[in-house]
Amino acid sequence: MTSPWPAHDRPFSSRHIGPDSADRQAMLQTLGLSSLDELADRIVPADIRIAPEAASHAPSVSEGVPPVGLSEQETLAHLQAMAADNKVMRSMIGLGYHDTFMPPVIGRNVLENPAWYTAYTPYQPEISQGRLEALLNFQTLVSELTGLEVANASLLDEATACAEAMAMARRVSKAKGDVFFVDEDIHPQVLSVLQTRAQPQGWRIVTGVPERDLPAHGVFGALLAYPGSSGAVRDLRPVIEKLHAANAIAAVTSDPLALVMLQSPGGMGADIVVGSMQRFGLPMGNGGPHAGFMATREAFKRHMPGRIVGVSRDAAGRPALRLALQTREQHIRREKATSNICTAQALPAMLAAFYAMYHGPEGLRRLAGRVHAYARLLREGLNRLAAQTGSGIRCLEESFFDTLTVEAGTQAPGILQRARQAGINLRDAGAGRIGISCDEATTPEVIRTLWRCFGASEEQVAEIEQALAAEGASASGASDAQGNRAGLPRDLLRPEDESVPAHPVFSAYQSETEMLRYLRRLADRDLALDRTMIPLGSCTMKLNPSAAMQPITWEGWARIHPYAPEQQKQGYRALYAWLEKALCQLSGYDAVSLQPNSGAQGEFAGLMAIRAWQQARGEGQRDVCLIPASAHGTNPASAQLVGLKVAVIACDAEGNVDVGDLKAKLAQHAGQVAAIMVTYPSTHGVFEARIREICDLVHEAGGQVYLDGANLNAQVGLARPGHYGADVSHFNLHKTFCIPHGGGGPGMGPIGVKTHLAPYLPQSDAEAILGGGKAPGGHADPAGTGGLVSGAPYGSASLLPISAAYMMMMGIEGLKQASEVAMLNANYIAGRLQEAYPVLFRGADGFTAHECILDLRPFKESAGVTVDDIAKRLVDYGFHAPTVSFPVPGTLMVEPTESESKAELDRFCDAMLAIRAEIAAVERGTCPVTESPLRHAPHTALDMAGAWAHPYSRLEAGWPFRKQGKRGRAGETQEKYWPPVGRVDNAWGDRNLVCACPDISAYVTVDEEAGT
Repeated sequence: MTSPWPAHDRPFSSRHIGPDSADRQAMLQTLGLSSLDELADRIVPADIRIAPEAASHAPSVSEGVPPVGLSEQETLAHLQAMAADNKVMRSMIGLGYHDTFMPPVIGRNVLENPAWYTAYTPYQPEISQGRLEALLNFQTLVSELTGLEVANASLLDEATACAEAMAMARRVSKAKGDVFFVDEDIHPQVLSVLQTRAQPQGWRIVTGVPERDLPAHGVFGALLAYPGSSGAVRDLRPVIEKLHAANAIAAVTSDPLALVMLQSPGGMGADIVVGSMQRFGLPMGNGGPHAGFMATREAFKRHMPGRIVGVSRDAAGRPALRLALQTREQHIRREKATSNICTAQALPAMLAAFYAMYHGPEGLRRLAGRVHAYARLLREGLNRLAAQTGSGIRCLEESFFDTLTVEAGTQAPGILQRARQAGINLRDAGAGRIGISCDEATTPEVIRTLWRCFGASEEQVAEIEQALAAEGASASGASDAQGNRAGLPRDLLRPEDESVPAHPVFSAYQSETEMLRYLRRLADRDLALDRTMIPLGSCTMKLNPSAAMQPITWEGWARIHPYAPEQQKQGYRALYAWLEKALCQLSGYDAVSLQPNSGAQGEFAGLMAIRAWQQARGEGQRDVCLIPASAHGTNPASAQLVGLKVAVIACDAEGNVDVGDLKAKLAQHAGQVAAIMVTYPSTHGVFEARIREICDLVHEAGGQVYLDGANLNAQVGLARPGHYGADVSHFNLHKTFCIPHGGGGPGMGPIGVKTHLAPYLPQSDAEAILGGGKAPGGHADPAGTGGLVSGAPYGSASLLPISAAYMMMMGIEGLKQASEVAMLNANYIAGRLQEAYPVLFRGADGFTAHECILDLRPFKESAGVTVDDIAKRLVDYGFHAPTVSFPVPGTLMVEPTESESKAELDRFCDAMLAIRAEIAAVERGTCPVTESPLRHAPHTALDMAGAWAHPYSRLEAGWPFRKQGKRGRAGETQEKYWPPVGRVDNAWGDRNLVCACPDISAYVTVDEEAGT
C-alpha cells in the first residue's frame, strides 16, 4: 500500500551513515561485490539471517521501530511529548538523589560539547591528557573530602560502589568469617544491591545499629552511613575502633557535600569511603548517570576496583598522566580480576570535578552551610509548630546535615498529600515517618510551604519566622548563611579555617572567563570523535547524533527523582515500554530489563537470572560457565561474581569456538554446566558458522546461552540472537545504540531474555525496593524477581532518550543498512591493507564482520617495530590508535563503524600504508629502529621547536602526510593535532604511583613550555 504522506527529502540514516551511495558502490567493487545484500549474504550465516521483511504499512512510532526512520524534528517532537508526561516536582525525597544546578559554563562547554562526550577511555594517554587531568582533579577532590590517600576515577553509582567496597573488604580483611555488617540507616536501594551481590559469594548480610548490634566475631567488614539515610550524623570512631580490633574493615558511605563541613571519614579511621557525586551538579535524571566514588588507604590501593589515573612522565621527562595499574584490567586477569567493572562514569565524574572548581572551596562551604541552615530552620519551625498546636509531630534526629526524619504518625498520609499538591515530593519512610532532604534548590518559600503542609496557618508561618529572626535566623536569611552549623556535633566539624578541597586547582578558575578557557585548554589536548575516526575494535566508536543528544538536558527527563511516585513518571514509563519493545523487536528476545548501567552489570544480571532459573528447577548444582579463550575479559570476571567456575573453551586457528573442545568440556562437566558465554560475531570479528550448533549442544547439556552483545552492531536488522539459540544478551547502548562513551563512561547494558528467564530479571518495582510493597524477589510479575543490580530501578535512565531517538530516526531499514555498511567499511580497510599487513581471522568466504585484525607481529622480528610504535606513530598522522593487542597480542583490531566516510577510511589506510613504508626503511637498514620516527612517536610541538638530533626531518616527524606529498584532510597544517606529551613511561608510573594532582607549578611549567 502506498503511503499518502510525502517522503522526507533526505532520511536521517543518510547523514548517520558515512559513505554515500556512490562511495558504497565503489567500495563494493573493490571487494568484487555488487550490493550490500550480497556482502551480508557472504558474511552472515544463512541459517541465522532474518528473512526480508516488506512492511505493508508504516506503523506509528508507538508500535515499534518504524520501517523507515522519522525525521529529526518528528523524533524530537515525539520525545518532547513523552517528556511532557513527566511531572517535574521539587523532590526532597533524599535517598542519595538531590536537586542541583549544573553551571551553564560547564553544561554548555562539557556536557553538550562533542570534544568531551565523544572521547574514548584514555588507554592511549598521549592523546588523552585533557580528560586524564579532569579525572585526576576528580580523584583529588574525592581524596580530600574523604581524608584518604587514594581515590579511583569513579564507579557506576553509590549502591554499586558500596557493593564494591564490600567485595574489597573481603579481599583485604584479615578477619575470618562470612558476615558483612550493614548499618540499618543505609539507603534501602543500597541494601538491596548489597544483598544481590553477597548472595552468590556466600556472604551473609547482617543489619542493625552499629553501636549496639555489631557482632564481636565473624565479621570481615562493615558499611557505616555518614550521614545516615534518616539524616542522622553520628561519631563513627568507636565503631571503627571495634572493627579494627577484630581485624575487620571499616567502610563508610558518605555525602560529599556534607563532608565539606564534617570531619572526614578517613580522619576517623575508615579504610574505604564510597558515595555518589550526584549533587555536585549532576541532574537526578530518574537515576543517572551519576559518578560513584571510592577512596581507600595507600596500603589497599592495588586492591581497589575501577580505573585510577596516575602521574607519570613522558620520554622527555615531562609530567604526563595515564591510567595506572593497568595490569588489573579484566582482559589480563580474567576471572581473577578485582571486579568485572569495565565502564566507569568518566563524564559525570569530570562534570562533578568541574562543579567543585566552579564553586571553589569557599563556594562549596557556603553552599553546604546554606543547605544545612535550611534543614535547621525547617526543624526549628516544625518544633515550634508542634509546641503551639500539640500536634505530636516530632523531628527525630538532633544531629543532621540536610535531612530530617519527622515522626508524624497518622498525620503522615495527609502531610505527604498536601506536599504533593504544593508541588513537593517528600519521602514516605513508613510507620508514620516522613523524610525531608534540603538541597541546592531549596528556597525560603519552599521552607514556608513545608511548614504549611504540616498544618501551619499563614499567621503561624509569620510567627515562626519572626521568632527565628529574633534569634538571628530566618527562612529569608538562610539563603545568605555562611556555614551555620548549629545542627551538627562540634567534635565532628572540620575546623573553620580548613579549606576543602585545598588543592590550588580548585581555587584557580572561579571567574567564568578562566573556567571557559580551562575547559577549552583541556579539550584541545585530546583526540575525540569530533576530530578524527577512532577505529577501536570491539568498542564501536560511532557517531552520536546531535539530535539524539538534545533531550537529555530537557527538564522533563533531567529533574525526575528515581523514587518519585510512579504517576509522576508517565513519560518515562512510555519511554521504557517503547525501548523494551524495540529491543525485543531487534533482538528476538521476549523481555528486557533496562536496569543494568553498564555492559558488565548486564552480564552479571543475565548470569544471575540464569542461576535463579536453574535453582528454581532444582538444578542449583550447576556451577560451571564455559567461556571461549577469546572472550572479553569481563565475561570470566562476571562469571566469578555470580559464583560460577570458569572452564575455558579453546578456539581454532580461525578464531572460532573449537566445537570439538566444547563437546569435550560439556562431557567433562556433565550435569554441572550452567551456561556458556559467547561473543557474536566473535571477538576475532567473524560470524561463526556453527553458532546454532553451539547453542544446541549447550542446551542439550542443560545449560543456557549467554550471548555477549558487544558486537551487536554487525547484527541489527540481519540476525536476532533470540531466534538462533541465545537465552540472554546484554545490549551495549553506548556502542550499538549511540550513547556516547564520554571518555570512559557513562554506559548502559540492558539485557534481553527469553520467556523462561523473564521472571528473574532485576527488580524494578520502586515501592518494593523501598519496602513499601513486597520485598525484592518476593513476587513473579513483570517488575522482576531478581535483586537490584544498580541504585535505581532503571539504571541511568536519562540516557535512554538517546538510544530511542537513534532507533526512531534510523528505522528498521536504516539500522539494517548501518550493520551492512559497518561490515563494508571494515572489509574495505582489510582489502586496502591486506598486502601491507596480514589480516587475521576471515570467514569462509574471505570476509571479516564489522572489524578486522591486523597482524603486526612479523615486524617485531623483521625490524624490531612493536605494536606500540605503530599505535603511537598514528598520532602523528592525526589518528587515535585502534585496539592494541586484543584479542591477540601484537595486533591492531580495527572497527571503523558505519559512520565513517570513504574519505576518512582512505585517510586512515593511507596513514597505515605510509607507516608500513617507514617499517620497510628499518627492514632495509636505511634507518635503525631506535632512530626512526616510529620509536620516537608521537612528536610534540615542543619537540619541533627544540634542538633536533634525529636523522629524519621535522617535516617527516610532525607532518608525515606532507612529507609524502599528500595533504591529508583539507589543509593539514591548519588542522594538525599536537599531542601535549611524548610517549608516556607506563612502568615508571606504576613504580612511582601518584594518584592526586601534583603541585600546580607542574602544570604551569608544561603549559609555558608548550606555549599555551
